[in-house]
Amino acid sequence: MMIARALCLTALMFACTVSAQPAAWPTQPVRLIVSQTAGGSIDIAARLLAQRLAQPLGVNVLVDNRPGANGLIAGEAAARASDGHSFLMTSPSTLTINQHVYRKLPYDVQRDFVAVTQTTSIVFLLVVPAASPFTNVNELLAAARLKPDAVRFASAGTGNQSQLAAELLAGAAGVRMLHVPYKGEAPAITDLIGGQVDFMFGTMPALLPQVRAGKLRALLVGQPQRSAAVPEIPGTTEAGLPSVVVTGWTGIVAPANTPAAVVRRLHDEVVRLLAVPEIRESLAKGGAEPVGSSPEQFAEFIRSETLKWGEAVRRAGITPE
Repeated sequence: MMIARALCLTALMFACTVSAQPAAWPTQPVRLIVSQTAGGSIDIAARLLAQRLAQPLGVNVLVDNRPGANGLIAGEAAARASDGHSFLMTSPSTLTINQHVYRKLPYDVQRDFVAVTQTTSIVFLLVVPAASPFTNVNELLAAARLKPDAVRFASAGTGNQSQLAAELLAGAAGVRMLHVPYKGEAPAITDLIGGQVDFMFGTMPALLPQVRAGKLRALLVGQPQRSAAVPEIPGTTEAGLPSVVVTGWTGIVAPANTPAAVVRRLHDEVVRLLAVPEIRESLAKGGAEPVGSSPEQFAEFIRSETLKWGEAVRRAGITPE
């Protein structure tokens, strides 16, 4: 109830609060704090937007990678920013999952941030190393049934959506697999390519380039139907796993002290870019669908995602640290 009330207040703030915009904004480079290492799905979307935002804003737009602790480091850096030029570009973990995984966060999602826009919706992909003996997801699950905890899966961190996706798969198939957490998506992919782990359920923008380069093999798309980006890979319904539906997203939030007019300006510029055919095509090829929601819509989306992933964490049996 407290979360719902706080998020409602967040939405009302956009509709009712009147903040004076500085005489000229921006007056210095704009910073997009990213909760992943370079090469992760959030980083890819952030850099694509940063390159195009510089011209309309008239200043450089910098991508500041702050990986680690499942997005807590980036979230804290953004929450403490007070320059009116720093924003957080992030994913479900930082805003909607961590509060269910950690007993205490260095920020309060409802108090410390205001929504700007959801930038993308992201397809998830299950991949194995190119040299893996598994040629389809049913072979992988058969190996897990034969020997519990022998099949190892990587994630971008404990409680990360990549872990919860694999746990959802294991639950649906009635198997036990060993979780190997990493400090972000990129290092997990590196070890997966090297064969240190058996599979990973992760975001398509981060994994698809490695699939196309022949370093990884895709076995499953984390949605009921096949994806246009990889039409040869079955969806979960076709694979006999209809309950395994996992999609990710990226979005931008601002520190709570950011003037409302600045939030609106950044929102308008980002949404305008997400409508550019070239950008939409670039994102779609990587498995990300542009969204461009309003601040109010994104605040409501965060609320619903918070409830959904709270249930997922409880089902996975993750005890808050």
